[in-house]
Amino acid sequence: MERAVGSRSGDRADGDGRGRRRRCRWRPLRSLRQIGRLKVAPAARVARRPGSVNGRKEHRDVFSDRRDAGRRLAARLQHLRGTPGLVVLGLPRGGVPVAAEVAASLHAPLDVIVVRKLGVPRQPELAMGAIGEDVRVVNDRVVELAGVTETELAAVERLERTELERRTKRFRGDREPIELSGAVTVLVDDGIATGSTARAACDVARAAGAARVVLAVPVAPRQWQRQLVGVADECVAVETPADFRAVGEWYRDFAQTNDDEVVRILAQAAEG
Repeated sequence: MERAVGSRSGDRADGDGRGRRRRCRWRPLRSLRQIGRLKVAPAARVARRPGSVNGRKEHRDVFSDRRDAGRRLAARLQHLRGTPGLVVLGLPRGGVPVAAEVAASLHAPLDVIVVRKLGVPRQPELAMGAIGEDVRVVNDRVVELAGVTETELAAVERLERTELERRTKRFRGDREPIELSGAVTVLVDDGIATGSTARAACDVARAAGAARVVLAVPVAPRQWQRQLVGVADECVAVETPADFRAVGEWYRDFAQTNDDEVVRILAQAAEG
């Protein structure tokens, strides 16, 4: 190892005015003391590339799958354990595996809640109500402002009820639904984005006679409770990230839950 000593190289004028380049003299370092005086630039920090979930940046508290999410959600609902008349309802399809873990932890019966939104005929994304088994909830203000007639409302309901009955029969088979009259009902989904389906489920559960409605999800937007003011009596979420974009980003495994899995989970729960 060597270092330069003496003057820096450069053009200097001598006595006769002619430019003369002075040469730097180099000599080897001879002791550790001299080495210690050297200023060494700090090593550059190497940025580690974060992991990813579904092609996006991995979050610290991401769920392994829906069952893992259900177990972690159940830990937030232990204050309900032992509540008389407690019922856990999963929203199909993805909410059912989550709800199964919650029901097992709370020692509560598990069922499915199938709801269908009633969309305005000329603007189907705008909900004017919702239906469940033997229940209909209608937003009279939306119906009036949209100019929906009774005939149009009835036609939309017939169409949606046909699909509701098909799905209910597929999921539950010949078993009777759990009675919700006077029950403390925990509605569970695998996450909330817009909240429209959750709102419809809460409305249907309350119309079916539920004394108290608790909406519980593993992940939801930061201000999600503001969307559901007056709809649920209690809202519980494990994660409410500020950078929420989609439910699936918060799961390592977010494979679609199929009908057969829902049927199997509900059958196992019914057998006890």
